Amino acid sequence: MYRGVSIFGSRFKTAVRAFCAALVCALSICGSMPAQAQEVATVSASAEAVIVANLTFIKVDDLAFGKVVPGTTAGTVVLAPAGTRAATGGVRLATGGLVQPAAFAGKGSFGQQVTIRMTSNSITLNRVGGGGTMTVDTFIIGSTPTAPITTAPRTFRIGSSTGIFRFPLGATLRVKANQAPGTYVGSFTITLNYQ
Repeated sequence: MYRGVSIFGSRFKTAVRAFCAALVCALSICGSMPAQAQEVATVSASAEAVIVANLTFIKVDDLAFGKVVPGTTAGTVVLAPAGTRAATGGVRLATGGLVQPAAFAGKGSFGQQVTIRMTSNSITLNRVGGGGTMTVDTFIIGSTPTAPITTAPRTFRIGSSTGIFRFPLGATLRVKANQAPGTYVGSFTITLNYQ
């Protein structure tokens, strides 16, 4: 029986060699075909650039808390301006999903004073399709040191020699006990005044 397997293996190797030779031959034939017989594939992609004009302010990234698992008791997800997050109470952090602080950028001049404030100290996130809400509050700007941002104006000075600055913004998500599963969305507004 071992001998029969050996003979079959030998024939198999010969068949594989013949197949490879035929494949090389076929590839050679395809490579020598006239140009008009070749197929062309086209793919489109997009590119984007934002030019920040003097005395302007733009959003760079949205605030994203990622995936969380609610518990039988309420809790929070605290997203720091550095991008780390922590859970309290009955909330557990799940892997996957986008996790990032909001990010903003602007341009003024070196040493120029700016004031930043929120239009509201808290916002409501609504469940897509209805049936639930959550609150986001305690917004923290990623300055050195970090500082809370509220409806009261907070003053900073532009420290960049080019006048271009960027800062992240973290916040706290308040999750209710047995929060309905789904995607929750909302918006907030930041006002910046150059002085």
